[in-house]
Amino acid sequence: MAHKDQDHRILLGRIAGAHGIRGDVLIESYAEVPQDIATYGPLQTEDGAQSFEISIVRVTPKGVIARVAGISDRTGAEGLKGRRLYVDRTQLPAPEENEFYRADLVGLRAEDQAGNAIGTILAVQNYGAGDLLEVRLTGSPKSELVPFTETYVPVVDLAGKRVVVVLPAADESKNGEP
Repeated sequence: MAHKDQDHRILLGRIAGAHGIRGDVLIESYAEVPQDIATYGPLQTEDGAQSFEISIVRVTPKGVIARVAGISDRTGAEGLKGRRLYVDRTQLPAPEENEFYRADLVGLRAEDQAGNAIGTILAVQNYGAGDLLEVRLTGSPKSELVPFTETYVPVVDLAGKRVVVVLPAADESKNGEP
């Protein structure tokens, strides 16, 4: 089965902007350990048209300060703002048990506990209080955000390309109790 190149790539970060006058950039890193973004080799743009070799200068609360090979001034660094940084999937370690790459979850079929299709995973979001699966409901343009916890997502079956989802609205019988 042939895959598009993008199917083999994982988003690791985004260049948030220039930092200082020497061409350093601020990177919003999505790696579990932020500075590890530089350990996987050259990073590419989504379309693969550009490749960046980065070296970490330091980690700050706002993100990772890095140098990009070939960029030596603020103007060059400002030109990179907004670039999303990807790495080939083969460069990453296999996830631990009960850990998943977000890209593995997108596109999976969402089912209820009886095995009935309820939708498709559109995205994995995180607004600061933990990961949420965005589920596009079958036959509807609406999507539902579901906490990515064992309570609401008790089964993740990557081989079967499905997840079991307990929609929060269907769980109101607990009257807010965990």
